[in-house]
Amino acid sequence: MPECRCKILYMKIAIVKLSALGDIVHAMVVLQFIKNHHPKIEIDWIVEEDFKELLEFHPDINQVHKVNIKKAKKKKSLFLLINELRKIRKFGSYDLVIDMQGLIKSALVSRLMISPVTLGFNRFSIREGIASILYNKTFNYGYDKNVIERNIALIEFALGLSVSKQEIEHKLPFLHSSRKYSNSDLSDIKKNILLVPGASHKSKCYPVENLAKFTTLFDASFFIIWGNQNEKILADKIKAISPSVNVFDKLSHDSLISLISQMDLIIGPDTGPTHMAWALNIPSITLFGPTPGYRNSYLTPINRIIESDSIVNPLRINQKDYSIKTIDVNEIVKISQLLLELK
Repeated sequence: MPECRCKILYMKIAIVKLSALGDIVHAMVVLQFIKNHHPKIEIDWIVEEDFKELLEFHPDINQVHKVNIKKAKKKKSLFLLINELRKIRKFGSYDLVIDMQGLIKSALVSRLMISPVTLGFNRFSIREGIASILYNKTFNYGYDKNVIERNIALIEFALGLSVSKQEIEHKLPFLHSSRKYSNSDLSDIKKNILLVPGASHKSKCYPVENLAKFTTLFDASFFIIWGNQNEKILADKIKAISPSVNVFDKLSHDSLISLISQMDLIIGPDTGPTHMAWALNIPSITLFGPTPGYRNSYLTPINRIIESDSIVNPLRINQKDYSIKTIDVNEIVKISQLLLELK
């Protein structure tokens, strides 16, 4: 981790991380380290409405402020966008605003907030370099570096703290739900294994035929989650091949947090629910094809990855790279057996 150059202790800060699911999860790990070192700091978080449930029940967050910039963009409505930007000024005043996303939209939100200091990564450290002109304090840390270490390094720089690798490796679970999700299909006898077939790009998805084959190699209870209609189609294809698999109804983020916390193993591609397993200290195997495993995951004894042989560009997903298909099911089986023995 880099040496901190910022010695001022702020009492009220806002973190801007608007989306998406996995990115927010990767950022949330910093909350416990901030509170461990500076317990009196008050932390608010600005996020897109769709992801509010990830944050609303976290004990280290004072208030979650919601925006709908994505909705305004989708509807191509300048009126909606202006209304969303106007309400940002009503979030209150802060000693420090930290943009952990590094996009033009998140930098704009950060700049519009009432604060003497707006901090983000510099133009060499983010995908949309022009966003950095909206900060009045910047930090340099390579975009191609591990995303967890990037997030923590930014917080170290901002708040004058130091986080050891041992602290990261022994982190507390940091996703919280409002209630326990109950399902009668969850087994008290067999291992419960959750499969995640979908992802943001088709090239990131592991073949459904291989996932279905995997379910025949274990005496376990298998479950599948999905988040949109395309992912539901993938889930149904797996069940058509392997009828014993249970396909959940669409879950809220709140229910998903609770469900994952009850699993013995999560297997899926580089996508939000798989990263949630790491956040909850649940065993997981993340499968990487066109995205960099070294950057988008944090390895632990119970959180493992399998990568294809692709040479990937961390700045851009090659949507024609379907190398994830080359990952051998037997390799997943081998690692799964090891993780389930540790459980």
